[in-house]
Amino acid sequence: MTPGLLDELRQLLGSDGLLTDASERLGYGYDNSRRQALPDAVALPTTREQVQRIVQWCRRDNIAITARGRGTNTTGASVPIAGGLVVSFERMAKLIAIRPGDRVAVVEPGLLNGDLQIALREHGLFWPPDPTSAPYCSIGGNLACNAGGPRAVKYGATRDNVLAITAVTGTGDLVQFGAATTKGATGYDLSRLLIGSEGTLALIVEATLKLTPLAPQQQSLRALYRDVDSAAAAVARLMAQAITPSMLEFMDGECVRLAREVGDVDLPNAGALLMIEADGDAATLPSAVAALERAAQGDGCIEVTAAPDDAARERLWAARKALSPALRTIAPGKINEDVVVPVSQLPELIARVQGIASAKALKIVCFGHAGNGNLHVNILYDPANGEESARADQALAQIFTASIDLGGQLSGEHGIGLAKRDFMAQALSVETLAAMRSIKRVFDPDGILNPGKVLPE
Repeated sequence: MTPGLLDELRQLLGSDGLLTDASERLGYGYDNSRRQALPDAVALPTTREQVQRIVQWCRRDNIAITARGRGTNTTGASVPIAGGLVVSFERMAKLIAIRPGDRVAVVEPGLLNGDLQIALREHGLFWPPDPTSAPYCSIGGNLACNAGGPRAVKYGATRDNVLAITAVTGTGDLVQFGAATTKGATGYDLSRLLIGSEGTLALIVEATLKLTPLAPQQQSLRALYRDVDSAAAAVARLMAQAITPSMLEFMDGECVRLAREVGDVDLPNAGALLMIEADGDAATLPSAVAALERAAQGDGCIEVTAAPDDAARERLWAARKALSPALRTIAPGKINEDVVVPVSQLPELIARVQGIASAKALKIVCFGHAGNGNLHVNILYDPANGEESARADQALAQIFTASIDLGGQLSGEHGIGLAKRDFMAQALSVETLAAMRSIKRVFDPDGILNPGKVLPE
């Protein structure tokens, strides 16, 4: 990066808006994938006009740009592998407007998901995406990765809950897609294209979010099963009947043990567990819970019990959200992927994962958003053991193959980033990848936005 560009950026952003010291840059070079690279500089814009100018200058000088929220993603999507400039949106964090009558909120990308939910609560509203990192991940990052979470089974993921986007393309142009309406038929729906693009097409500077009323009441059920096959079959039954659960989470036997020992949740031994939740009002909730309980029963079901109070319900969900970090107590290394298949194929996917674990002599722990067919597969291994690391990599490739064979995808909500980029040619046809590359060239003709991510070489 030339001294001239650094001077321009410093004048634009102020003395504290451009970070060039190595110790400062270090904190912007990694994400939750544990991959790391050092950017040449870090820009902290506060306005969309500054973002436009930054992109225009970087395009002129052929400098790579990596957009960054809070770095909670797990795929390396926000790691600046090409060096260049990290554009962090932490100072563009305004909640611009809440309009309850329209059920929308207008936000800047740096606003935290958790802060938005707190502000919405007093209006009796919420924004459905609720990833595990919700208290400290940014809305911009949620949009970049199409984040989901447990509530997606009923209320949809990020892409289903955004009405409009304002963004800066790789040419520095400001574009606006969508509108604050729940119906629209005016041209191409390009806002949904940007969601999940991981900063490779444009830098989002504002979003209009679709809000949902909070249900007056929730009721949780805990269903224990003899083995994972029984639980997986119950998921298929639950999703085939008329009542859609507001959450439906799967945990295998190892997760049940962790929830008990690490999460301090009162759970008996079981081969698998489903956490089921319904929401609604006092008139409709009891019948909904009864329908879900009937569907959860079946071969291999040990028991189905209701959470006795809100405190017990919160403890169980807190234990579920603590599972991913707790897995590091089992092994020093963890490959965490989030494949997704049609719900009807979930029993077969789980069976294949178990077969892969046995064949490769590895512990593979599974949990996830079963109602969406979204399984978080955690391969546990010792990175210091070269032979075991090789088996872990082979197992990962086989899990991806199984997901694709069953009509699924490489990712349900984590995205592609670096971690899955090399598998994209297996997941998508040559023609499909060519179309995606053509779209990339339209939005980012010089390839400066998050190079090396999503699309394979």
